[in-house]
Amino acid sequence: MHITQAQGRTLTLAQAVWPKTGILSNAALVIGFAALTAVFAQISIRIPTTTVPITGQTFAVLTTGAALGSRRGALSMFVYMLMGMFLFPAFAPPSSVLAKETIHFVLPWAGTKAFVWDLSSGGYLVGFILASYLVGRLAEYGHDRRAQVSAAMVLGNIALYLPGLAWLAFFIASGKTIPGLDLTYYDAIEGANVLDKTLRGGLYPFIAGDAVKLLLASMMLPGAWQVVRSLRSGAVDERP
Repeated sequence: MHITQAQGRTLTLAQAVWPKTGILSNAALVIGFAALTAVFAQISIRIPTTTVPITGQTFAVLTTGAALGSRRGALSMFVYMLMGMFLFPAFAPPSSVLAKETIHFVLPWAGTKAFVWDLSSGGYLVGFILASYLVGRLAEYGHDRRAQVSAAMVLGNIALYLPGLAWLAFFIASGKTIPGLDLTYYDAIEGANVLDKTLRGGLYPFIAGDAVKLLLASMMLPGAWQVVRSLRSGAVDERP
């Protein structure tokens, strides 16, 4: 059974599971996935060689795009960014908190509330919007339920890293001081120069973890679609 819509696009997972439309339904999905990303941000692991922790956000971001599609996925990540800037500490725990604990798992809540442009990880937050849009766009053409799902996730991850690394490089080169610590980003991250420090601080430590998160997302999405197909086939079979 093919779950499709006009112009060659397929329904997203959220549309297949929750076909209701309207402002309230869309708002619930957008805000709900933004809140889910905030929770995953609290699954955080400190890396001694960088100011950017490993978090569960990448998994949440890519899953959001695949489930909601390009527009709602990107909007959800934009709402998440606004949450962390104006409403409550929705971003990952700050360096001052992670300096006291290597692993933080959701509770007690220890997130960050700050303007994106004041965070060394701010570029990744902007990248969340781009990644969710790209993965969502690919999902709208069925790439979240076929073998191409892994490629879609990799492309989304690249879209996330591009602004993230550029942003981190600026913080390292500018000599900014880490909030709560008497240490600059340049001195806190190992490396021979700005480029080396940027890659060591913003890319290399995350490759293995992102590979695991990409694998989980790549396995979960086709599996979720299989469940949807089975339920819908069962509903059709039960009709008189």
